Amino acid sequence: MTMRKKSLPYLIVLLVLLSLACGLGAGVNPMLLTLTPLSAAVKETATAQNANVGGPNDQLATAIAKATSQSADIYATETARASLNSTAKLATATVIAPVVAELPRYGVDPGQGYVAWLHKPVTIDLNGYQQNGFANDYPQITAKDFVLAADINWYTYNSLSACGFMFRSDGNTNKPSQYMVGITRYATGYLAFTATYKGEMSNVQTFYPSQEDKSFTWFNNATNRLTVVARGNKIDTYTNGVLIGTVDTTQPPPDTLPSPPAYSIPKNLTPEQLQQYQDQADQNQQAAAMVQAQLADAKKNYALYKPVYTDGLLGFIAISQSGETKCTFSNAWLFILNN
Repeated sequence: MTMRKKSLPYLIVLLVLLSLACGLGAGVNPMLLTLTPLSAAVKETATAQNANVGGPNDQLATAIAKATSQSADIYATETARASLNSTAKLATATVIAPVVAELPRYGVDPGQGYVAWLHKPVTIDLNGYQQNGFANDYPQITAKDFVLAADINWYTYNSLSACGFMFRSDGNTNKPSQYMVGITRYATGYLAFTATYKGEMSNVQTFYPSQEDKSFTWFNNATNRLTVVARGNKIDTYTNGVLIGTVDTTQPPPDTLPSPPAYSIPKNLTPEQLQQYQDQADQNQQAAAMVQAQLADAKKNYALYKPVYTDGLLGFIAISQSGETKCTFSNAWLFILNN
């Protein structure tokens, strides 16, 4: 497994995700706060990763790892797949069956591509001030058009955090150009798409999942399934199989970001849940002015850089402002769409 954590004295992730959820002071320059997606992880060989893969249920992952150790071309996996014997092919078909069954929920025909990897559960555990983490057992596999899905369980203690995916990244460790989609507990559930250009926040689109997905759970230690479908310049985002929003990466940030949905505190809550509602209400009030100021920066940088990316690295990310954060990704897979 490849996982990287790094202290962020000059970095932060997901402009709005953390700016909203972290309660940063108005004097903080958001351009100093940028995600480092991965560093030496890209240089690790698939041979080393093979040592962590075993058993008949990992035939597909093993084939992919071997293929990527032989060629940087992700389509070398087709050759590896074709060389599997009958037993291995049967094992592979069995393992990928849940992916094949799930794809139609996102309007994707399983015949339009292939499963690039199936990921073992992984937890990114952060502790401290302004931390982020990256994880992916197959960092050498890049993708252009794809479907990426994972169950995400979040646990935070004295921390405001986000969990999600980065993709179409150039892998720059200091000033990345990339896209990100993350979910956070802010405002009883919040999803943001962001783009950076050489480390500068250059686009942002935001959504509140609970408005469409009535099963979305924002409480601590909850699990939600996040899915991203990337086709050209259109990025579809789903939680728990429900379409939350579509982003056109050629379009600039909006003039204003949507306000958090109004909510009333339900009855029969535990004391802990009631406290979580009260904490969220306080954060909502603190964030509004700061969000609009940072949105202005994103609009300015979009006009300058037009961050439209077509291919790149991808993986799981976690972000924490302070305290402890655990993002656990399970039942995760990557399906690459044929071009």
